[in-house]
Amino acid sequence: MDVISGAFNFILDSAVDVLPIAVFLFAFQRLVIGEPLANSKQVMVGFVFVVVGLGLFLVGLETALFPLGRLMAQQLTDPAFLYATAGNVTGSLVWQDYYWVYIFACAIGFSTALVEPALIVVAMKANTVSGGAISVWGLRVAVAIGVGIGVGIGCYRIVTGLPIHYFIAAAYLVVILQTPMAPKLIVPLAYDSGGVSTSTVTVPLITALGLGLAEAVPGRSVVLDGFGLVAFACLFPIISVLAYGQLAALKKRIPDFLTVRRNSEEEEQNAL
Repeated sequence: MDVISGAFNFILDSAVDVLPIAVFLFAFQRLVIGEPLANSKQVMVGFVFVVVGLGLFLVGLETALFPLGRLMAQQLTDPAFLYATAGNVTGSLVWQDYYWVYIFACAIGFSTALVEPALIVVAMKANTVSGGAISVWGLRVAVAIGVGIGVGIGCYRIVTGLPIHYFIAAAYLVVILQTPMAPKLIVPLAYDSGGVSTSTVTVPLITALGLGLAEAVPGRSVVLDGFGLVAFACLFPIISVLAYGQLAALKKRIPDFLTVRRNSEEEEQNAL
C-alpha cells in the first residue's frame, strides 16, 4: 500500500509539473497562432501517458536506484573492505587501494548513461535527421564510454583530493583541440551529448557515489569534494563523441586510401 500511495503522489506531482507546459502550449497555439491544435485528442492522451510514465519512473528511482546508489557507495568505500581488497593491514590507504571504486564508477557511469531516456531520444533523432549517417547505438555507446571514463576520473579526483579545476581545464583543452579536427556533422551533437547523458538515471547514482566516497576518505569535505562528478559526466562525453566522429571519418578514409594505392600499383605494373 505504501508503494501504491507513493506512486499516486508521484503521478499527482508529475501532473502538477506538466500542467504549466500543457497550458502554455495550448494557449500559445490558440492565442498567438490562432488555430486549433491538430490531433488534440491524441495530444491529450500523450500528455496522460507522460504524466503516468514520469510518475512511475520517479517511483522506481525512489525505491530502487537511490537506495542502490547509496548502498553501493557505502559498501565500496567501507575501510574494512578497502583494507581487505588491498591487502593492506597496518598502513594508511592510498589512491591505488580504491581500484574497486574506480571500476564500479566506470561501470555504473557507462550502464546508466546507456539507458538514459533523453540520450535514447536524441540518438534516434540524430539517426533520422542525418539519414543514417549517425548510428543510434554508436552514439549511445560513445556517450556512455565518455560518462564512464568521466565518473572514474572524478572518483580518482575525490580520493586524491586534487582540485577539480585542473581536470576540467585539461578536459576542455582536449575538447578545443578536437573540435576543428572532428567532422562538422558531429560537433554540435557532441556538445549537446553532455547534457542529455546526465538526467534522471545517471545523476542520482553518481551523486550518491561521490558523496559516499567523500565521507569515507579521510580529510575530504562532502561539500567541496563530494560534488562534482556530474561535471565530469557532462564534459567527457563531448570528448568521446568527438573521438567517435573522428574515428568514423578515419574509417571511411582508409578504404579510399587503399583503393587509390591499389590502383597506383596496378598502373605501375602495367607500365612495366
